[in-house]
Amino acid sequence: MNDILQGFAHAVRLLATGEQNVWGIIARSLLVSGLSTVLGCAIGIPIGAAVGLRRFRGKRGAVAAVNVGMSLPPVVVGLFVYLLLSRSGPFGFTRLLFSVPAMIIAQTILAAPLIAALTVVAVESVDRRARTVALSLGASPVRATLTLLGEARFAMGAAVIAGFGAVISEVGAVMIVGGNIAGHTRVMTTAIMLETGKGNFEVAIALGIILLAIAFIVNLGLGFLQRWR
Repeated sequence: MNDILQGFAHAVRLLATGEQNVWGIIARSLLVSGLSTVLGCAIGIPIGAAVGLRRFRGKRGAVAAVNVGMSLPPVVVGLFVYLLLSRSGPFGFTRLLFSVPAMIIAQTILAAPLIAALTVVAVESVDRRARTVALSLGASPVRATLTLLGEARFAMGAAVIAGFGAVISEVGAVMIVGGNIAGHTRVMTTAIMLETGKGNFEVAIALGIILLAIAFIVNLGLGFLQRWR
């Protein structure tokens, strides 16, 4: 209990003094996770909507594939991206390995299937008659589809929140492709792992508390925006 209380005190001190380059780590964590979530939405929502709204042969297989993607092991994704971006890999010429863009790519691969799977569930839970009614009232097929997606906006908002929560807390993939380089690719999760390994439990607890607070605030903000919209 004393360790936790000391962690709270040390967290306040870190934020007030900027020790351990904590503000840079926080900004980098939000940048990587935020962009990964946006890209994951750009990929996952259209795929999830297409699978959930359409009736086609092989739909069960498509849904199963999306669900399998939702449970991708982060370390395997990190290894896959590492092999692609390594010097001997097909995209080695980009020299993106051990950089922020590499971390964003890895986290996008993790976020997109999760968002897609939850989007499928969201659109399938909406009464299909909403689209039929919209068409009968003269709406174009595209407009009718957007109306149906609008009915599922709250559940789709939950998908976005879940995607962000998954990537902001991820450590395996970003460690592999980012390298946890101080001042360049170190984020909150990898910093916590490093400090724990060094035995600096007070710093690790403080960083953990800050990470929890950031995740809570961002998710609360997304939830408020979802209700407001």
